[in-house]
Amino acid sequence: MSNSTSRSDGRRADQLRPISFEANIAPYATGSVLVSFGLTRVICAATIESNVPTWMKQQKVPGGWLTAEYSMLPYSTLDRKQRDSTRGKIDGRTIEIQRLIGRSLRAVIDLQKLGQNTLWLDCVVLQADGGTRTAAITGAYLAARLAVQKLLDAKKIPENPLTDSVAAVSVGNFQGQALLDLNYVEDRDAEVDANIVMTGRGQFVEVQSSGEEATFSGDQLQALLTLAQKGLKEISALQSTFLARQLLG
Repeated sequence: MSNSTSRSDGRRADQLRPISFEANIAPYATGSVLVSFGLTRVICAATIESNVPTWMKQQKVPGGWLTAEYSMLPYSTLDRKQRDSTRGKIDGRTIEIQRLIGRSLRAVIDLQKLGQNTLWLDCVVLQADGGTRTAAITGAYLAARLAVQKLLDAKKIPENPLTDSVAAVSVGNFQGQALLDLNYVEDRDAEVDANIVMTGRGQFVEVQSSGEEATFSGDQLQALLTLAQKGLKEISALQSTFLARQLLG
């Protein structure tokens, strides 16, 4: 595969979409970020509640808890998406994604150091053009880090419970080529697509990969993982630059 191959949006095969982060987009949250991966835009808000779930109290589990919720606004997609509240139930995709966000963040937090607090992560998709779950994970970490800093500054916890950063990106085989950070058209028509979650130190948190009426070889999977690792290293650097600007001024 040649990385010079041009895609529908003009990118190389191994090129991320333009990524940006805007802090304090939701002023009543403890920490919040608007994350954009190209045309995909997600508000990620972290709210810290001075309490823990009932099951933790009943089982006398020490420390705090982290949980996530995910939703898409009705006008975030080309065809209006009905709200879960209107349908009377949460669809399976939403449940899967919010569990993935929660797992990804719990992989990089020491819940004992969070104290008797619950860290809520709410990710709301404003505009969807592929990769909403990966953008949500990437932004949720930043929102969580900003929220934790407020706890530290207020001396409500003695040390940072976040042990590493975490980010996610999509990769896939589209028209026989391995591509990084799929947009909607590429994701919709990909023969193979994958969502990769990694820590800033390069440890895998989750690898979700599936063929769409197709199969893929071990070599093809390795090529996708290598492509994802390249992209995630770049995203991690963007996260670090953003946090340095926010936390250090």
